[in-house]
Amino acid sequence: MIHLPVAVADLAGALDLARTLARSLASTPQVDLGGTTVSTEDAQHVRHWVFCDRLLPDRRRCGRHADHVGACLPDDDP
Repeated sequence: MIHLPVAVADLAGALDLARTLARSLASTPQVDLGGTTVSTEDAQHVRHWVFCDRLLPDRRRCGRHADHVGACLPDDDP
């Protein structure tokens, strides 16, 4: 587990930054995109999931935003 404090204006900004950072590290085998969460410094026990991460029929994971509307898609689809 790596904790990387950052300063952002709101939850939406934190989620966007976390998505960008996680996807930039996706080729590193130690990184689990599906486990990416964000929290505030003073409430680290309250975590917000970044990715949906549901298991798809082909055994890949959904790469869309957590709580997305519509069908799940693998991370490499638009």
